[in-house]
Amino acid sequence: MRIGELAARSGVSTRSLRYYEQQRLLHSERSRTGQRHYPQVAVDRVKLIQLLFAANLSSRTIAGLLPCTGAKITPVEARARLAAERERIDAQIAQLAAARVQLDEVIALTGKSMVGCDYEGAVNEAD
Repeated sequence: MRIGELAARSGVSTRSLRYYEQQRLLHSERSRTGQRHYPQVAVDRVKLIQLLFAANLSSRTIAGLLPCTGAKITPVEARARLAAERERIDAQIAQLAAARVQLDEVIALTGKSMVGCDYEGAVNEAD
């Protein structure tokens, strides 16, 4: 299938598909006229790539993991990389949760006296 069809079937832009090729995440054959042609399994591969990007993995990490998924095996190194990525995401979640708690505290304060607040546009009881 050509790049436009793969884009339509996988729900990504042709620009993304070209980027995936540039990052060696996806491969195509070229016709005599230079057009890209992909096998049917490319749709599933693109969907997997999108899933891994959605999990906030880098293209470098994805490139290292894709050979393992294609072979339907999970070697120790791949499993360790995935676990490390999960720990990194867990740490980000914890940081965001802490930031949300602090934001909730600031929001609660805005319901109280704002005397001395230098924030432009803030409602100030002294006004």
